[in-house]
Amino acid sequence: MDLITFSFFILFLPLFTFLFSCFSAKRPTSQALKAYPLIGHVPQFIKNRHRYLDWTTDIILSDPTRTMGFQNPFLAHGIITANPLNVEHIIKTKFVNYPKGPFATTLLNDLLGQSITSSDGEQWKHQRKAGSMEFSKKSLKDAVVDTVQWGIENRLLPLLRRAEVRDEILDLQDILECFGFDNICKLALNEDPACLSIKKEDEEKKIMSKKAKKAFGVAQRLTLVRANDWFPYTWQTMKLLDIGYEKTLRKSVAVVHDYAMKMILKRKELKLNSDFDILSHFESEKETNDGFLRDVLIGYALTGREMVSSALSWFFWLLSSAPEVEEKILKEVEEVKAKQGYEKLREMQYLHAALTESMRLYPPVAMNTVDCMEDDMLPDGTFVGKGWFVSYNTYAMGRLKELWGEDCDVFRPERWLKDGIFRPESPFKYPIFHAGPRTCLGKEVAYIQMKAVVARVLEEFKVETLVEKVRVPDHEFTLTLRMTDGLPVQVRRRE
Repeated sequence: MDLITFSFFILFLPLFTFLFSCFSAKRPTSQALKAYPLIGHVPQFIKNRHRYLDWTTDIILSDPTRTMGFQNPFLAHGIITANPLNVEHIIKTKFVNYPKGPFATTLLNDLLGQSITSSDGEQWKHQRKAGSMEFSKKSLKDAVVDTVQWGIENRLLPLLRRAEVRDEILDLQDILECFGFDNICKLALNEDPACLSIKKEDEEKKIMSKKAKKAFGVAQRLTLVRANDWFPYTWQTMKLLDIGYEKTLRKSVAVVHDYAMKMILKRKELKLNSDFDILSHFESEKETNDGFLRDVLIGYALTGREMVSSALSWFFWLLSSAPEVEEKILKEVEEVKAKQGYEKLREMQYLHAALTESMRLYPPVAMNTVDCMEDDMLPDGTFVGKGWFVSYNTYAMGRLKELWGEDCDVFRPERWLKDGIFRPESPFKYPIFHAGPRTCLGKEVAYIQMKAVVARVLEEFKVETLVEKVRVPDHEFTLTLRMTDGLPVQVRRRE
């Protein structure tokens, strides 16, 4: 071997070693997705990252295994599945092996900090325990019902009545986000942001809350943009240099954090505690600081504002093409009119089924991702390597014929009813509210809010969506499933 050949060999030895490891290590595979030498599935990802949810759903629906592998030599490999057995394995059976992990927590940290949504380990256990204590209290249901009913009668209905008189076009998605934001702030802080108020005296407060709401939406979208960077350290570099979308994200997060902190400090100053006040539990702990309370509040705001508003927006769009479903809901509302509070809402079995069916087709959280800590084998025989990401695609699961029948694409609430009584499915077949140790604590609260809004709005108004009924609205795949252009509607008072 001459000197030139030897020098060439030494120079490129690290590259040869890397390439050999790429091909010799176990890699995820997918029957419906071609992997290219050296670069894996990166070209397809770059081409489809603007429609990541639809792209992965199309692949899963065309792959008989209902599980797709994703090869990215620049980042971690991954698995995306819609198999209920795999889902149960990931989020329950082997829960300890599949935490949120450093990838997700790092992405979410700037916006959500130490909140339960973005935490792991002991920090998550502590918040989970505290949240369980609060959400199990009897006072919770009464507080939620009272808060929601107050918001409906004093915020939502006055706005809709004014729009009906003026013949205005409204963005129902934006209205529902404002409504959810007002509700969660009243529940968590006993403070009214007046985001949905039409009163002149609330104008200044409303401007501030709408600004924070807008910044929150931008921060959510850009947080997910980070996850779509196919090359390592791209967003970290942009963050360090404070350029591009990372600069916009920093400014948006600053607005959200500043608004949340002002509300917390105002609450402390005025001592706005109530019988049901989520933050009071954490405030009583000696080591709690205002930054932690801010993160807890933002975490609850994400679930309380975004997820309920997302579910209701898609529900009203689906309802616009299902007059027979609307008629049955109205009949049920009339039948339980004599009852009060939580008992009244609990009796609405058909409405409960209709909302559940809507979330099957358009889940507020369309995909969840965790990290694999140690090599593992999924129930369907798929190998998962240490350090790989693992996602379960809830959006795709709602479109599988083997789970829901030949009419799985049809909005049919009756599939959830037996003799007129709602019958739930396995949470691993329907992981809309997660399952296992991370089951959503606010599931019942979410249903209370949604049923109260739908029942009261439909009782007084006919909601006419201005979106083409034959075309599914474009959606943004952020932390929640939002309609890209909102949901334009007009309301007509019922005869």
